[in-house]
Amino acid sequence: MASPDVLIAFVVAMAVFAYMPGPGILYTAAQTMARGRNAGYMAALGLHIGGYFHVIAAALGLSAALTYVPTVYLAIKLAGALYLIWLGIVLIRQRNRADNAQLAKIKSARKAFVESIVVEVFNPKAALFFLAFLPQFADPAGAWPVWLQLMVLGAATMVAFTSADIVTVFAASAIAARAKAGSWVQRALTCLGGSILIGLGSKLALENS
Repeated sequence: MASPDVLIAFVVAMAVFAYMPGPGILYTAAQTMARGRNAGYMAALGLHIGGYFHVIAAALGLSAALTYVPTVYLAIKLAGALYLIWLGIVLIRQRNRADNAQLAKIKSARKAFVESIVVEVFNPKAALFFLAFLPQFADPAGAWPVWLQLMVLGAATMVAFTSADIVTVFAASAIAARAKAGSWVQRALTCLGGSILIGLGSKLALENS
């Protein structure tokens, strides 16, 4: 592995990126407000698992294809953007559904988990982030192969990002719990969560890079 000084720099940079407000934190907050705390935690877990797709791709050099084939990057970006927009629309349309409360919570948590894996896998910006970030802290002359160093660094980065997501879920659920005064408040929170997802999808689709 890299020297202690480089690893310290990695930990600092990793913490800054993980806890800096961005699309990931907004996404987790949106899922929590729309579907509740359990769904928020499952969304964080889904993002975590989906993130390993990009870690493995970066370690094996597969993510580099996105920089050499712009069409592939654009296709993945648009697919991810449209999926986010679709998820937001579905949440807003289902705000008045009167299912059994306990069953609805279980279904929502499961959906949040699966949807979040798909959202993360179809996030080309995550692929480019790991491709640019991780190699800076790997040591080609180290005892471990570079790909293994990248895997370890990537796993540590995913843990940091997930810890930030968990903090976000806790904060968002606490705010939602204090705000709830009736079913109309829950519907409003669901609409807000769906609107955030639509906004994230639209932003991703319209970005130039």
